[in-house]
Amino acid sequence: MDEGVSRIQRRVSVRKRNRASARSPGASPAARGSLRSAGEAEEERTAGSRRRKTVGARAAEPIDSEEDMFGGYDSFVENSFLAQIDDLEQKYMPFPEHRNHATDFATEDLCSESIKNKFSLPMESNFTENKTKSPSESEDVPVEPSNDLSYNDMPSSQLLFFENLWNSSKDLNAPSTKERDTNSSSNNTVNEELPPGHIEQPQKNDEFSPKVRTSSDMSRRESIKDHLKSAMAGNATVQAPMFSKSKQLKETLLSEEINVAMKTIESSSYDLGPFYSLPSKVRDLYVQSRGIEKLYEWQHTCLTLSSVQERKNLIYSLPTSGGKTLVAEILMLQELLCRRKDVLMILPYVAIVQEKISGLSSFGIELGFFVEEYAGSKGRFPPTKRREKKSLYIATIEKGHSLVNSLIETGRIGNLGLVVIDELHMIGEGSRGAILEMTLAKILYTSKTTQIIGMSATLNNVEDLQKFLQAEYFSSHFRPVELKEYLKINDTIYEVDSKAENGMTFSRLLNFKYSDTLKKMDPDHLVALVSEVIPNYSCLVFCPSKKNCENVAEMLCKFLSKAHLKHREKEKRDVIKNLQNVSNGNVCPVLTHTIPYGIAYHHSGLTNEERKLLEEAYSTGVLCLFTCTSTLAAGVNLPARRVILRAPYMAKEFLKRNQYKQMIGRAGRAGIDTIGESILIMQEKDKQQVLELISKPLENCYSHLVQEFNKGVQSLFLSLIGLKIATTLGDIYHFMNGTFFGVQQKILLKDKSLWEITVESLRYLTEKGLLQRDTVCNSEEELECNFQITKLGRASFKGTIDLAYCNILYRDLKKGLEGLVLESLLHLIYLTTPYDMVSHCDPNWMIYFRQFNQLTPAEQNVASLLGVSESFIGKKASGQAIRKKVDKDIVNRLYLSFVLYTLLKDTNIWRVSEKFNMPRGYIQNLLAGAASFSSCVLHFCEELEEFWVYKALLVELTKKLTYCVKAELIPLMEVTGVLEGRAKQLYNAGYRTLMHLANANPEVLIKTIDHLSRRQAKQIVSSAKMLLHEKAEALQEEVEELLRPPSDFPVVEKE
Repeated sequence: MDEGVSRIQRRVSVRKRNRASARSPGASPAARGSLRSAGEAEEERTAGSRRRKTVGARAAEPIDSEEDMFGGYDSFVENSFLAQIDDLEQKYMPFPEHRNHATDFATEDLCSESIKNKFSLPMESNFTENKTKSPSESEDVPVEPSNDLSYNDMPSSQLLFFENLWNSSKDLNAPSTKERDTNSSSNNTVNEELPPGHIEQPQKNDEFSPKVRTSSDMSRRESIKDHLKSAMAGNATVQAPMFSKSKQLKETLLSEEINVAMKTIESSSYDLGPFYSLPSKVRDLYVQSRGIEKLYEWQHTCLTLSSVQERKNLIYSLPTSGGKTLVAEILMLQELLCRRKDVLMILPYVAIVQEKISGLSSFGIELGFFVEEYAGSKGRFPPTKRREKKSLYIATIEKGHSLVNSLIETGRIGNLGLVVIDELHMIGEGSRGAILEMTLAKILYTSKTTQIIGMSATLNNVEDLQKFLQAEYFSSHFRPVELKEYLKINDTIYEVDSKAENGMTFSRLLNFKYSDTLKKMDPDHLVALVSEVIPNYSCLVFCPSKKNCENVAEMLCKFLSKAHLKHREKEKRDVIKNLQNVSNGNVCPVLTHTIPYGIAYHHSGLTNEERKLLEEAYSTGVLCLFTCTSTLAAGVNLPARRVILRAPYMAKEFLKRNQYKQMIGRAGRAGIDTIGESILIMQEKDKQQVLELISKPLENCYSHLVQEFNKGVQSLFLSLIGLKIATTLGDIYHFMNGTFFGVQQKILLKDKSLWEITVESLRYLTEKGLLQRDTVCNSEEELECNFQITKLGRASFKGTIDLAYCNILYRDLKKGLEGLVLESLLHLIYLTTPYDMVSHCDPNWMIYFRQFNQLTPAEQNVASLLGVSESFIGKKASGQAIRKKVDKDIVNRLYLSFVLYTLLKDTNIWRVSEKFNMPRGYIQNLLAGAASFSSCVLHFCEELEEFWVYKALLVELTKKLTYCVKAELIPLMEVTGVLEGRAKQLYNAGYRTLMHLANANPEVLIKTIDHLSRRQAKQIVSSAKMLLHEKAEALQEEVEELLRPPSDFPVVEKE
């Protein structure tokens, strides 16, 4: 008996050391693993998997109820431990001819022994060995850490039961004990040669062949199982004071396991797969949709930078066509999928936003995030708050600013994990640059968790931008296709060579026979230069003006070989048919002449539909040459084998280094060309300037926040106070020091200090009625003086109204309430005609007079309310002198309103263009500007109760101006990439709703819709699915919001 007690004490002591060693950092996984059998390792992996699932499913809670008494074991039936008891009983149960009165005791002993094996309790022989050692040696018995790992799954109450069971087996009579000692010794001999915990199968002898058990044997087995079950259930519900330390240790270990598991889950959530922590599905999508199988070396280096891994802000710069956007996309996907945060991507132009929306919608559908467009009049403020899926906002500079404002106002700026800015150098370009600077400054000030990534091909003073954005910098000169720069003077071509004395070396003479007529028509030898590459390769010819683009295109067609007409002849005819379809049967005569030769012009005079069709034809090689303005260089990606600069001028201004680099950067198409060429045509008189142009560094980037009478600063201050980012003079001054302008203030400020500009701007806003001070502050308290925004100020910043026009807009809207004419849309259209386009308007007075005479009485009433009379227009048309003074801006604005009003009634931009003798591209820009401004006026009115009547009216007007089509086509045109012509085709083919498009088969669309490519069909379906998912999610969120109990629900106190 004493020996049994001693063994229990020793075993408890060993178990304690086991547990300590299991936690010991000194025990390496390799060492532990080497001591385990394959079966035990597999058993532990299974148990570990079950534990991980449990941890991942719910947080750890104290197990007090009887529903789960055994720490993760589902039931007695499913318990693998009881199943093993059955197996062991069958193996070790004495057979009938050898049974004696000790059968029950032997069975109990075997159960005890199997328990010791199962839970890695020390074997009897181990205790015997320990008894022969000194006490000090006994304290330092080396115990394999793996021996105790199974304990982690057992509640202490079960351990108590097994201890008692093992102990009771030692109180049996001598013969049985002797028999057990023999068995134990036998088993110990085997176990010395095998890994701990391994159960050796007993050898079978002929004299001990298995026989069928009697019913008493079976009942005895059942009684053992019943005994175990009842004992385990009973012990699990009572306290075990003898083993309170073991229980505490168990709970501590369990708690540690849960913490480790949770940390593992938390960290592993950032690593979802092998493709830069993204699932392999992302890599497959890039292969399928873009044909990208492997990243460039610089891309891999950039993505694995320590600064990127640590989520520091980053600026990276590479030549055009170097693959910058792909790196940004992978970083955005990491943020959306791994870190589960929203992302904002800011792009310079609407066309690029729409192109990116189309390209990424399929990724959103496959990977489970939303892609939302914020351009023109599109976008929700504040954005829809998603329940589970995250959003990728793709926005223009202006809409991106409004989006950030709304996120700050609603306290959701922390949900924005990443902001990506393409063409970061635009921060130094006029008023748009000032808006971009405001956006980034607010993000830096209000959110310490939002990462900012900026990219550009043309950056010079990066240090200033680094300081402003608190960013790291990465650059590379990598180009996938080699670029060679050439200069042409007369018929001689020189290669740009920085090592040469004058920066260029002779390359070759043009070998092309020119007639006298051709020399007069083409003094720059353009025909010779383009003939070397087209039609087999593509070519871009940059021209100084829009008119020059059209003239050059026609001139080239006049002298090119007629063989060009045969190249992809049918496809060119299809392009012309497509142009007719999208323009109601109208095609520009110049394009009709040039497209058969594979040539077209590309500038802002084209409508969106025309531009999209021509770009698609160029991308597929049907068109091989564009004559274009510099806007193409900064717009959509249309690379070429050869880029020709018609002159070193844009309009009348000499080229800047940044502009030159962007244009020549279009040369060389990755995966298609092996080389790219740029040729700058110059005259002898411009030689010196051109040599400086090709050798000088890129222009520095400077803040435009304090330009045009401090307009940018004033707008910034209004929003800072309106959003309560900074409301005192001291806080505002502190904010200004953190802007890009604050970084460059020593360079930019000559006459006044930043403090003086801050004080003056706040005073101006206060005098204008946009801000007000709380109290009159003396000079000592001036820093702490608090400012508040007025209702007019809030309406101005919410509507993003130019501060130069906010008072005029308020006055016009107020006057409109006195006699708003609703018999037609003319009055509302006048109120939403953009002020900034009025100054560029030069009315044709004869057309003006003709249109005025066609007005209905109600429409003439609008003109008279505005103070514009028929007699005034008549006198201007006839050239008579006018004595009566009339506001020129009102007259010009009304003329533009006539254009928009006619367009909404007719919806045929070609007829309106002819009626008013205006370029169709200008009219479309006017329409887009009016739609955007209408949206701004709507937000302006929402903040002022007195203008409640305008709210409902402007919602419908904004939609009409945005789409300018018949009502039935609007649902289809909500899909990115679907313009009027395509919407008509889809509608006529039976696709009349968003659901129709979202469920369409791209292959069927290709067969049903004329001149629709497979890529376009897939993009349309993906965009429709994305839009449908967005709307469904918004409705679900609305339902949940309605059913959710209010947070401020009144609580009745109990008496």
